[in-house]
Amino acid sequence: MSTREGFFVVLEGPDKSGKSTQAKRLVDDLRQDGLKVIHTREPGGTSFAESIRKILLDTKHKVDPMAELLLYEAARAQHTRDVLVPSLEDGAVVVCERYTLATLVYQGRARGLEEAMIRQLNRLATGGLRPDLTLVLDIPQGEFGRRDKRRKHDRMERETVLFRSKVREGYRALAKREPRTVLLDASEPVDRVEKEILQLVHAALREKAR
Repeated sequence: MSTREGFFVVLEGPDKSGKSTQAKRLVDDLRQDGLKVIHTREPGGTSFAESIRKILLDTKHKVDPMAELLLYEAARAQHTRDVLVPSLEDGAVVVCERYTLATLVYQGRARGLEEAMIRQLNRLATGGLRPDLTLVLDIPQGEFGRRDKRRKHDRMERETVLFRSKVREGYRALAKREPRTVLLDASEPVDRVEKEILQLVHAALREKAR
């Protein structure tokens, strides 16, 4: 992957952990600072990848774990080449909801697929592109049922309590191992989490500029 001048930050975490809320707030905060910011998500970010997202999250489908993994990686490959790389090469700050860590957690830790294989597929799909900073929003298991009750659950959100427990523990374990990754307590008030995220992003931006 070619050298880039932009900055790539990913928000990760279990379902209902507040990724979309915090991503939108971060984008607004950074734009107020005068930065060029691109807000995107996975799976998605391009028309092709968004079509795959609809398939993956459709409750009518029962998807084999390997098929699920390959669909995520196909969406990621298109998203990386059409959105992430061009935006970073253009000097933008890219704020992305989910990236490769999600696949290691959901399809690896929760579905039971081999981690080494997933890492290899992640590398192939991304061309080796890695985030400058990954922020994992952690919430207690009980928070899932208390958040956003009015919205219908998609296929992944309809998974079992055991599945969600594996997801949370997977994120907590991998956050300790992965480079440039920070685990945050997302059960704190939204404004407090926003402030902490912004401080971490600013610190990482300053570090990269040195």
